[in-house]
Amino acid sequence: MTEKPFLVSGRNTLIHKIRKLDLLVTNGEDNPVILVTHKNIKEFTGAIPENKREAKQLDMELVDVTVGDVFGEEKTLLFVQTINGKEYKIDYSKYGTPLFIKVHQDSAF
Repeated sequence: MTEKPFLVSGRNTLIHKIRKLDLLVTNGEDNPVILVTHKNIKEFTGAIPENKREAKQLDMELVDVTVGDVFGEEKTLLFVQTINGKEYKIDYSKYGTPLFIKVHQDSAF
């Protein structure tokens, strides 16, 4: 079994840990897809890969927060820590506003 490119912490935090793989985070049917790179987070506007194999070819890992081995339910608030030490707050209730994705903590290494 290969190592996952992310860790789950607490009840709503993902920690990105493998630089060469971006995370493509889905959170239920109606929420926008988020792309997590080693230094940034943004809404993903491209075509979502059909399966994990297709995602790997694009150097991405599909992460569905609603599956049991991640969080097991849809989240309104999600925190994502990137490899460069920044933690972002994704507030799905504020989608369409500047508060949807914002830096929550900026750690200096």
